[in-house]
Amino acid sequence: MSATPESSEARPARIGFAGLGTMGSFMAANLARAGFPLTVWNRSAGRDGALVELGAKVAATPAELARSSDVIVACLTDSPQVEAVLFGPEGLAEGLADGALFIDCSTLSPLKAREFAERLSEQGVAMLDAPVSGGSEGAKNATLSIMVGGELTDVARARSVLDAMGHTVTHLGPVGSGQWAKAINQVILSGVYLGVAEGVTLGLKAGLDVALVLSALKGGAAGSWILENRSERMIRDDYPLGFKISLHRKDLGIGLELAKSVGAVLPVSALAATFEDGLIAQGYGDDDNSALARPIRKLSGL
Repeated sequence: MSATPESSEARPARIGFAGLGTMGSFMAANLARAGFPLTVWNRSAGRDGALVELGAKVAATPAELARSSDVIVACLTDSPQVEAVLFGPEGLAEGLADGALFIDCSTLSPLKAREFAERLSEQGVAMLDAPVSGGSEGAKNATLSIMVGGELTDVARARSVLDAMGHTVTHLGPVGSGQWAKAINQVILSGVYLGVAEGVTLGLKAGLDVALVLSALKGGAAGSWILENRSERMIRDDYPLGFKISLHRKDLGIGLELAKSVGAVLPVSALAATFEDGLIAQGYGDDDNSALARPIRKLSGL
């Protein structure tokens, strides 16, 4: 675990969690299991049953969630959703008290993260951008990598909350820094997914026992989380949900826009984005991101 300051208080009195999707539901459950008094809210009904069994309360609106919480954690789809939950009618901002802390684990543009932080600061509310990586497995097992941007004192205050959701918590600088790191994460992942997909395809075309070949490679220089956790799906050509390819495409779009803004050229990411656009158009947007193997297999006659 990276060296960041210990929390200046044992545990925030009340935690609120907004967004109970594939990742958020597991993250909220880990907060409940860690003993935090927890209140949850989700836009659509029916996602909170397991959390209620763990002792969580349910808020009817984001504003109600904020009024019952000292620290709010959000895990939402993109900046429009975050903005609506924060500043829309009955949004969090209507209920957040002076001195509250908002931790945004969503993935969005660093520019939007800074904008939201500035708007919240006008009412005395601090914000951390804290996007996560590790897939649904990491969210379930509390082994996420959490990339944090914000003031050092706010990171210290949030540390016990973040530690309950992730294994690696790294403070990278001011608000927006976490989102820059997440964009880089998604750029790297696009290349690794494509590389593993090509290796699997080459092995299949050669008639090899690809699972055995990959087992030999996992301990060497080609080893990676994707090779370990997603290559079997590519061999089977079956891609049950871990992280939606449509969401990775959204994240990759942020990375490509940021690259354009600083003059960086990302040809592999651009290729991955093109493949993902085709998969989404064909109706595969809800498949796991490892479905990037589909077009490579198809081009190879598999």
